[in-house]
Amino acid sequence: MNTKTKNLLITLLFLTFLAVLSVTGLLLPDSSFSARENRYLQTLPSFSLEKLFSGELTADFEDYCADQFPFRDTWITVNARYEQLSGKKQTNGVYLCGNRLITPFTAPAEKELKRRLGTVEQLKEAVEAPLTLALIPNAAEIYADKLPAGAPNDSQAEVIRRAEEAGLSAAPLLQTLRAHREEEIFYRTDHHWTTLGAYYGYTALCEPLGLTGRPLESFAPETVSRDFYGTAYSSSGYTWVEADSIERYVSADAAASVVSYRGGTPTEGTLYREESLSKKDQYTYFLGGNTPEIVLTGRDSRLPRLLIIRDSYSDCLAPFLLAHYSEIRMLDLRYYLGSVADYAAEHSPDQILIMYSVANFCSESSVMAMTP
Repeated sequence: MNTKTKNLLITLLFLTFLAVLSVTGLLLPDSSFSARENRYLQTLPSFSLEKLFSGELTADFEDYCADQFPFRDTWITVNARYEQLSGKKQTNGVYLCGNRLITPFTAPAEKELKRRLGTVEQLKEAVEAPLTLALIPNAAEIYADKLPAGAPNDSQAEVIRRAEEAGLSAAPLLQTLRAHREEEIFYRTDHHWTTLGAYYGYTALCEPLGLTGRPLESFAPETVSRDFYGTAYSSSGYTWVEADSIERYVSADAAASVVSYRGGTPTEGTLYREESLSKKDQYTYFLGGNTPEIVLTGRDSRLPRLLIIRDSYSDCLAPFLLAHYSEIRMLDLRYYLGSVADYAAEHSPDQILIMYSVANFCSESSVMAMTP
């Protein structure tokens, strides 16, 4: 076979492959949601001259073709394996570090970090209750040595140091988590800490909050799932990484009541939502996932009241705190749009805890909503 014939044959095979994919794409129904990636997919965009001339139609159609590509999940896995074999260390910003997936941390500019810490300072001055800022380092800090040399990973310890210099952070979360790094304190496929990691976070909070923590031996951990795949798994193609397990340490009846304001009106909730374990985002097992406001009522009305300004890391930590408070109110500023200072004035908590992962504190625009 001469070179010309060989090249023609390769071209015909490639065109046939494209034709088969195109026909398959037309025959298969569009998907509106990717359970694996835990996100909504781009559906066929509607046509308008305005969107055409603005470029929005072209951009949406490109996203549509990418999201509705036939057997998309399989191709993502194949691409991740190819990139791994070719020597590439990461896919979609996620690094495969042995059996752990790690997303490096990008620090904000100096001015931006100062602005965010200033927001906390302003809230501290505006409320009557003592306020503690607790910044949680994630796996990119605790296991920074597992990332390949040259991976762009900024120091979360430096962000925590800056908060301490401003007199805002007194909880030794970094030191505590580092001391237990050989234990399963972070999920391997997700950015959250495990319930064991949350327990150690609880012990680190006890001193600044004036609490006497319960020893680990007083809990009886129960494994509720052995097939949890988190956000790092979803955004990468490393589908051969082993699933995580989810554990519960505190009993479901630790709270006298749980009231959730998911839709703006009070509805009865639970510490643990069992139906979440049959879905992709199993981390919503804890408190039901993202909610503007949650009120947990403890079983001893003589105890003080706590207000937590939080991200999702608090969801599996809050049950540990129920033994110490008569009421725990939790606000997620991504969804709660009211004034934090006014909320504190209305409900008169005895203590206020602002608890975010370092990554979320440095990137979430909602952090700035703490400004009185």
